[in-house]
Amino acid sequence: MAGETGNDSIIKPGSIEVICGPMFSGKTEELLRRLRRARFANQPIAIFKPVIDNRFSELNIVSHDANFYPSLLIANASDMIKNKGNAKVVAFDEAQFFDESVTDVAEQLALEGVRVIASGLDMDFMGKPFGPMPSLMAIADNMTKLSAICAVCGADATHSFRKTNHTSRVVIGAKEYYEPRCRTCFFNAG
Repeated sequence: MAGETGNDSIIKPGSIEVICGPMFSGKTEELLRRLRRARFANQPIAIFKPVIDNRFSELNIVSHDANFYPSLLIANASDMIKNKGNAKVVAFDEAQFFDESVTDVAEQLALEGVRVIASGLDMDFMGKPFGPMPSLMAIADNMTKLSAICAVCGADATHSFRKTNHTSRVVIGAKEYYEPRCRTCFFNAG
């Protein structure tokens, strides 16, 4: 048969997929969709989220639409390697909250033949690149950038506008603190 090498030990290539965009763009929902497909294909899955993300649940990745998937709360990106078991798909949400080593972890997993799926905010509330997301996006085999709907004008929203005066880069919250905005409404906020 054409293409057969007689070598059953050929390693299937791993990959890195990144889902990014502003808050309320459906990043977690897209991550959950991909995980449901992997589960349907009987692929072993390991799902992680950073310990800082306790908005909706400590035991699940939860979308703003209240859809969820069981996950393991971890403190460091390296914990993914320690806790992945025999997973062929490793997913993690809120990637912007991990340290820069998450890029090396994703690369190592992909080199081991694992499909890595990461989702997170590409920009912070100031419109600046957020955490390790630029590095993850740079090494991704596939990147999906989602947009939300601007809460002010209804255009495509690419930014997460913070509605409070908190100045800390990380303020965990949802609709009580943030709303999606298009570029114009984000930068013209008064």
